[in-house]
Amino acid sequence: MSASVRLLSSKMVLVLLLSGCAGLPIDFEEPTLTVTSIALRNSNSMAPQFDIMLRITNPNRIALDLVGMSYTVQLAGNKVMTGVTNDLPVIEAYGETDVSISALVSLIGSMKLLNDLMVRNPEQIEYVFDARLDIGRLYPRINISRSGRISLR
Repeated sequence: MSASVRLLSSKMVLVLLLSGCAGLPIDFEEPTLTVTSIALRNSNSMAPQFDIMLRITNPNRIALDLVGMSYTVQLAGNKVMTGVTNDLPVIEAYGETDVSISALVSLIGSMKLLNDLMVRNPEQIEYVFDARLDIGRLYPRINISRSGRISLR
């Protein structure tokens, strides 16, 4: 291959790469995620189920079409829930949306948690919610971690 053909090929690849990045907003801000509630669901299942309510805020001038989210939840230091969802709404520019996730506790994680709760009988327990929001191929996934306390009374 001649030097001029290689140079032309390199320039074409560079132009394609730069044109692909032209659609990315320079002033893009990460959305925020707030855990607004975690509640034990009344269920006939052996493993407890929780309803987790999230508020996702979009501080950008463009709508966010969330592709999916993966998450883990720790309760009282025990990793008890992991999951994914692709049932997420579009969050309008400068908007916020409440999202509800139903999470089933893993059997081993729930046994550790229940044992811990019976031994200590606390009035509240600490939680850590870690999420990865996927907003599309052109953007990196957004890692968010939140923690707090859940009242058991």
